[in-house]
Amino acid sequence: MAVNTHGLFECAKAVLPVTRRKRYGKIINITSVTVFKGRPMMLHYVASKGAVVAVNRAMAHELGEHGICCNALAPDLTLSDAIMGRNDYGGVRALNVQSRSLKREETPDDLVGALLFSRLTTAIS
Repeated sequence: MAVNTHGLFECAKAVLPVTRRKRYGKIINITSVTVFKGRPMMLHYVASKGAVVAVNRAMAHELGEHGICCNALAPDLTLSDAIMGRNDYGGVRALNVQSRSLKREETPDDLVGALLFSRLTTAIS
């Protein structure tokens, strides 16, 4: 909760004076698809990432009038270095692949396009 929820609130609070003054800014929060799937045995994580969705929606409504765009990205289990170094994720990884439209594991590179799109769309609109 301290990192996933309170951390994003503190980061947004830190940049708001500058972004409000400029009447421009972009905040991209990272949540998780687990919020929508409701994974068992991960209540603390699912709850913290659900809070990210709620905070992001509230921030978007509150900050939009100041020219600040808030988006959230909700990836699934991603093959980061931390995940690759753990043997206990083998079965979970296989289940995730089976539940996906594209039957493959997600890599950090898969998230770059969505992040760039979130960053660029407000520059265009």
